[in-house]
Amino acid sequence: MADFQVNKTIAEINQKIKDGEAVVVTAEEMIGIAREVGPVEAARKVDVVTTGTFGIMCSSGAFLNFGHTKPRIRASKVFLNGVEAYAGVAAVDCYIGVTQTREDDPLNKVFPGRFRYGGGHVIEDLVAGREIQVTAKSYGTDCYPRRSYEVTMTLKDFPNAWLLNPRNAYQNYNCAVNFSKKTIYTYMGILRPDCMNANYSTSGQLSPLLNDPYYQTIGIGTRIFLGGGVGYVIGAGTQHNPGVRRSENGVVMGGAGTIAVRGDLNGMSAKYLRGASMTGYGTSMNVGIGIPIPILNEELARRTGVSDDEIQVPVVEYGLDYPDGGGSPITYVTYGQLRSGEIEVDGRKVTTAPLSSYAVALEICETLKSWIKSGSFLLGEPQETLPSVPR
Repeated sequence: MADFQVNKTIAEINQKIKDGEAVVVTAEEMIGIAREVGPVEAARKVDVVTTGTFGIMCSSGAFLNFGHTKPRIRASKVFLNGVEAYAGVAAVDCYIGVTQTREDDPLNKVFPGRFRYGGGHVIEDLVAGREIQVTAKSYGTDCYPRRSYEVTMTLKDFPNAWLLNPRNAYQNYNCAVNFSKKTIYTYMGILRPDCMNANYSTSGQLSPLLNDPYYQTIGIGTRIFLGGGVGYVIGAGTQHNPGVRRSENGVVMGGAGTIAVRGDLNGMSAKYLRGASMTGYGTSMNVGIGIPIPILNEELARRTGVSDDEIQVPVVEYGLDYPDGGGSPITYVTYGQLRSGEIEVDGRKVTTAPLSSYAVALEICETLKSWIKSGSFLLGEPQETLPSVPR
């Protein structure tokens, strides 16, 4: 371990939480504390910094088990409110992805390529307590003779219902612009021609992985706020790429890290799991995630004190370069500049708009803070931290 002036352990912090003595602040509050007293004193004063993000996370979904039927069925096709779920996991298990769209979506019939309802909306309906229609089909076997099954269910009727997301909470992300001569419809929203607007995502200074940029406290077993309930990091997410360029303060200047997460849908909330319909792109889901960062030393105190003005974001062209696999940054801007409502790209002033909600992300930070201070939420010590160097 480095020769720090302050050294704490997660076990020691958890004991302080149990004793009602832990000092817990949000990432927004930590910025002022670190500036006022410096990282060493901040590390002495603060035990946990809460982080949060709320935005569209396409690589998300849920594993559902709808229970054995009489006679039994081994479903080969499953539809939930008309949205197909992957059923190649035996018997009555299925996986519903948030970008899967309803085949008979009425909006798609009027405007091809546009969808109103998909897997993310199914998950939102479930956690909101609404009924969904489950339809299962099979070719039939000797041990699973039933060929079809249809039932109306709510979340409490499913024996198992897990949110299981392969790639969430990108550490940082692109700011998207469009230099082509036509309006384009993307997962980054509607981008008008000739660089007339710029869309960005993530919660900047509140973003979980930006507050622990080298993943010193985050890994398998980290307990988190997930969709309004309690979840866990189960490893690095797909496309985890810690080798992205970093600024002088160690903050990544691109997507970099991601996490895979799991949690029981029971106890989650439709407030923090919201189905989304992206014009011309398809469907997805807004996911709320909050991660507590234990302040074990002054290095973590310094890194959790990084502000929007110190976090650089790549501006990437989506109209011409990105579709062909390109997309090298045109320039870099800060989250502070993005949140001002206007940036300068290639000599022109461009209006900016967020796809993620800073207000909801801050609400997640505050909620997680209250859970920890009440003693109802202890920190989960990672059994293996996320990879911090490229493989």
